Amino acid sequence: MFAYVIIPGIDGSDEQHWQTVWERQWGPSAVRISPASWSAPDLDDWVGAVQGAYEQASRHDSHVVLVAHSLGCWAASAWLNRNASRPIGSTFLVAPPDPRGPAFPRHAAATFVEVSAQPLMTPALVVGSTNDPYCTHEAAVDFAARWEARCHPVGASGHINSASGLGPWPQGRELLNLLTLQ
Repeated sequence: MFAYVIIPGIDGSDEQHWQTVWERQWGPSAVRISPASWSAPDLDDWVGAVQGAYEQASRHDSHVVLVAHSLGCWAASAWLNRNASRPIGSTFLVAPPDPRGPAFPRHAAATFVEVSAQPLMTPALVVGSTNDPYCTHEAAVDFAARWEARCHPVGASGHINSASGLGPWPQGRELLNLLTLQ
């Protein structure tokens, strides 16, 4: 059994997003972060929201899995680096945006611009698309290497969000299941 911390990107994940579908399937064992700054993300606020969700999830089960998408990957990474001693089962990082890339929302997410990928000290998997408008495949591979995570490309799937038409994204669930078995 696991408890899951859901860490979406800017504005959260809508009802058709795979994160929301999985959260509904997991029921009370899933806790979504709820930062005050969804639309104008502040890194400290988001890291604090991860902390709050982690505390709530760890009451449900001691094996906590972080499930992050987009900007949420950087919030998860920052939280892990500030909380290296916390027990985490694994970290699933999907479609991390490149803070130095041309499509990164520099004005909306200014406090995220200077984040850097550092070893995560937990089993981790970075899942990236070969045609993500927010991150090149090469950048995703580089982030994975610096996070000391495995990297898995999923082909041309855009930003791996609702617009990608993945629905419940069974391939992603399979990847997450394999990660949590480590």
